[in-house]
Amino acid sequence: MKTRHWLIIALVCWVVAALAGCSRSPRANFYILEPTAKAETALPARKAPTVAIATITLPEIVDRPQLVVRVDGSRVDILEMHRWAEPLKSGITRLLAENLSRLLGLDHVSLSSQNNTETRFPIREFGDNKGETDYRIFVDIRRFESTADSVTIDAFWTIRRSTQESQKTGRSQVHEPRGGAGYETLVSAYSRALAGVSNDIARAIRTEGAAPR
Repeated sequence: MKTRHWLIIALVCWVVAALAGCSRSPRANFYILEPTAKAETALPARKAPTVAIATITLPEIVDRPQLVVRVDGSRVDILEMHRWAEPLKSGITRLLAENLSRLLGLDHVSLSSQNNTETRFPIREFGDNKGETDYRIFVDIRRFESTADSVTIDAFWTIRRSTQESQKTGRSQVHEPRGGAGYETLVSAYSRALAGVSNDIARAIRTEGAAPR
């Protein structure tokens, strides 16, 4: 009788533990974009332009906390357990700023919030253009897509100079293989693709004569 009593208690404890394990929510995984552009030699203060990322736009389907993967032509998976650690638009802005600062040999690139209230690091003074940003960059990302084996970014960008009304526009279409399984490889491929966009923008700024080749 005593043995049966302990068996019943053990069975109840096992059931309670099993139910507790089943009710525990699975842990979400969080990811960030990382700069991959090669650093150039820093420019002297008198030669370095001031550059700011003004706005970034994204397709609504990917402008969300979850990673989104295209399954086929008309179906996507929104991955609840695989999320961006920061708003994707903020992450892309941060990454472009870091890449451009490296590619142009600057100690920083300023950031502007999406509501046009600018948040910037200390800005040097340049000739008659004191306290202003020499180049403001606007990026419209039309495609930010991933499949089982690659990612694609299609971005239109505009570079506006503060000293003249003209502006330079361009388009970057970048495809990057994932290079392996797992969502870490997907995020790394996005980082490399954004480095390609950064290279195109930096090249356009150099063409304008703001930084040496």
